Amino acid sequence: MRILIVEDELKTSAYLKKGLEESGYSVDVANEGHEGLLLAEEEEYDVIVLDVMLPGIDGWTIVKKLRASRQTPVLFLTARDEVDDRVRGLELGADDYLVKPFAFVELLARVRTLARRGPVRETNVIKVGDLEMDITRRRVKRGDQRIDLTPREFSLLQLLARRQGEVLSRTQIASYVWDMNFDSDTNVVEVAIRRLRAKIDDAFAVKLIHTVRGVGYVLEPKQPS
Repeated sequence: MRILIVEDELKTSAYLKKGLEESGYSVDVANEGHEGLLLAEEEEYDVIVLDVMLPGIDGWTIVKKLRASRQTPVLFLTARDEVDDRVRGLELGADDYLVKPFAFVELLARVRTLARRGPVRETNVIKVGDLEMDITRRRVKRGDQRIDLTPREFSLLQLLARRQGEVLSRTQIASYVWDMNFDSDTNVVEVAIRRLRAKIDDAFAVKLIHTVRGVGYVLEPKQPS
């Protein structure tokens, strides 16, 4: 497995390279945006760990250019933790988003997940059963019925839809959709899921959002039992 790290902080890139190599990966490092894009376009990698704020060209530009020709899984690693930044990264084609400071074990787990999943072709229209999300126009419908969502609900549904069939923990959902670390005493994720269900599931026989008790939530069509 080959990993590309594009990170301008030398201590961080060296730390990541050492840890990933000790975990069995072959690792290349670029400390500048143009170099990172060149390597990403010319070499074959299983996962790219990409900082946002880089000299030369930034991570936003790199992933946008890369998606024109490659679908290599990209994990954004950055100190930018605003919700808008996370949503922007996902909409440009990133597959995951981890905010600094981070625990290496969490980064390693996410890298392994992306490497197993492999390249996924991103699209501006996501379909799950009879649900259709137009990411560019920010429109959602089930069958012929238009569904109006708040920006937060749209981001939550987009996350679940891009990972359809994959169980996402409350921690993962909170880190993507809210500018917060998950607190087990907070029910913000449950409340948001309940409101989203009311809009996209309650009026339909086939339910899309399902709870995996003790783990999290998954989006996939299931006939009522």
